Amino acid sequence: MLPNPVEAPAGRYTACDALLGALHESGVTHIFGNLGSDHAGIVQSLARAKLEGRPMPQVILSPHEGMALAAAHGYAQVTGQAQAVFVHVDVGTQNMGGGISNALHGRVPVFIFAGLTPFTLEGELPGSRNRSATYLQDVPDQGGIVRQYVKWDYSIRTGKNVPQLVQRAMQIAHSDPKGPVYLTGAREVLEEDVSRQKLPAAQWRPVEAAALPDEHVAEIARALLQAENPLLITSYSGRNAACVGQLQRLCERLALRVVEERPIHMNFPADHPLHQGYQAGALIGDADVIVVLDCDVPWIPSGKQRPRPEARIFYVDVDPLKETIPLWYMPSERFLRADSATALGQLNAWLDGAPPLDEARRAARLEEARGSHEKMRADWKRKATLRADGTITPEMVTACLNELLDSDAIVVNEAVTNASAVFQHLPRTQPGTFFGSGGSSLGWAGGAALGIKLAAPDRDVVCFTGDGSFFFINPSSVYWCARRYQAPFLTVVFNNQGWNATQQNFKRIHGAGSPMDIGDCVSLAPSADFGGIAQAAGGALALTVQTAEELPGMLARALAATRSGQCAVLDVRLPGI
Repeated sequence: MLPNPVEAPAGRYTACDALLGALHESGVTHIFGNLGSDHAGIVQSLARAKLEGRPMPQVILSPHEGMALAAAHGYAQVTGQAQAVFVHVDVGTQNMGGGISNALHGRVPVFIFAGLTPFTLEGELPGSRNRSATYLQDVPDQGGIVRQYVKWDYSIRTGKNVPQLVQRAMQIAHSDPKGPVYLTGAREVLEEDVSRQKLPAAQWRPVEAAALPDEHVAEIARALLQAENPLLITSYSGRNAACVGQLQRLCERLALRVVEERPIHMNFPADHPLHQGYQAGALIGDADVIVVLDCDVPWIPSGKQRPRPEARIFYVDVDPLKETIPLWYMPSERFLRADSATALGQLNAWLDGAPPLDEARRAARLEEARGSHEKMRADWKRKATLRADGTITPEMVTACLNELLDSDAIVVNEAVTNASAVFQHLPRTQPGTFFGSGGSSLGWAGGAALGIKLAAPDRDVVCFTGDGSFFFINPSSVYWCARRYQAPFLTVVFNNQGWNATQQNFKRIHGAGSPMDIGDCVSLAPSADFGGIAQAAGGALALTVQTAEELPGMLARALAATRSGQCAVLDVRLPGI
C-alpha cells in the first residue's frame, strides 16, 4: 500500500520534491503516469505540494504505459515541449512497447522516469524492500531495455543533484535530433532529504539550431537557379512551424516543385500549385537537382524509380546520417546537418542578393507544375465518387469529412495502407494540423490524439486508424482517460477485417498469384465491436457505417458529439481484404 501522503515532517524536502520541482521549472506541465510501488515518494510529494500550494505538473493517470507515452508524444508534437512519462520499474518500462521507437524515429522529446527496485533488503534505509514483487523486479540492467531507443539514460545516484540531472535530460531531449530520455531512481535515493535549489534555466538551453556553411548555401542556391527540373522532397520539416513559410517563399521564387513523401507533419500547403503529392517516385527520375529536406526515406533504392546517375542531390537534415539506423544510405553530393528553418532562411537570404530566376523560365515551370497539380487532384477526386454498388471507400470517408472540418482541425494519421486517402482528401494548409508517429510501431494514434487534444482543447482532433492498429492503441485506457480528462476526439476506423499491410507485402515478395492460402494469417474476421469497446470504457459514441448513403450523416453526428464533449468512434466497414 502507498503511504499516507500527508504523513511527512513539516518542511521536509526530498529528492522526489526536487525531481517534480525541476520538471515544473523545465517546462513540463503534464506527467502521463502509470504509478507503482516505486513511486510512493512521488505520490507523497505531489500531495504535499498541493497542500502547500507549490506548483507541480498535472498528473494524467494513464492505465496503460503505451498510451501514456503516445499521449506525451502527441502533446510534444503540438507544443514543442517535452512532457513526462512515469512508469513502474522494469515491467512498466517494457509495457511502453514500440512507442519508445516511435518517439526516437519521430524525433520527439519525451522525459521518461522509472523507479528501480529498492537496493536494500533489511530496512537499512527508508524505502527498503517490503514486498515480494520488489525481488522479482530486480534486473541486471533496467536501462538496457530501452538504451537502443533513447538519447540518454541514467540512474539517480544521490538526491543531491536531481535538478541538474533533470535539466541535463531535458537539454538533451530538446537538442536536435530531438528524442526520448530515460532516468531511473530507487526508492532509497528518492527518499533522501535534500536542500532546495533552483537552477537558472537559461544555462541549460538546448543546443542552438545548426546552420548551413556559407559555401554550401551558395552551392545549393546556384544549383537550383541553374536547374532545368528541380525537385524538393520533405517529410517532417514542418515540425517547426516557421519552416513552412520559408519553404513556400523559396519554392515560389524558383518554381520549385515539392513532394511531401509520406509526411508526418504539415510541411507545405497542399492546395499550392507547386505541391506535387505524396510520393516522389514518379518525379525523381526526371529531376536534375534534388534537395532532400528532413526526410528519412525519399525513395526506395531497390525500386524501379530512382534518381538518374547525373542528378545533383543535396541532403539537408537534422540527422543526415540517420545514426540510429545501422543500414541506411542515400548517395548524395552533400550531406548537411542543419535545422531546416535556418537552412531555408539562409537560402532565401542568399537569393535576395542574387539575380532572380528568369521570369519566363519561372512562369513556364510554375504553369507546368500547376497542370500536374490539378490533374493529380482531379484523379484523386474521381476516386472519392460514389460507387455503383454503394460500398464505402476510404477516399469517400476522408473527402466527406473534409467538407465538415475547419482548416485548423488536427488530423492524426495511423491509417497505414489507407494513409494515401488521408493525405489526398484531407489536404492540410496550415502548420501544426497534421501528425504521424514518425516510427513504425502501431498503436500510437489513440494516445497521441488524446495528448494532442489536451494540448489543443479548442480544436477538432480526428484520429485515423485501421482495424488492426486499433487493437494496439490500448482502447480501454485511451477512452477512459479521454473521458476523465475531458479530451474528446473522433476516431475513424478503416475496418477491412484484416492485416492488409501483411497481405500486401506478401504479394510484393511472392506474387499475387501465389497458391498459398494466407487467410488465417491476415484475417481479422469476424470484426470486433470497436465502437463498443470505446463506449464501455469511456462512454464514447459508437457508430458503425455500412453504406455510403449513411456516411455523411454519421460523420456529422460523430463530430457533433466530440464538439459537445464526448469521444466518438466511427467504425467504417470497408470491403474485406
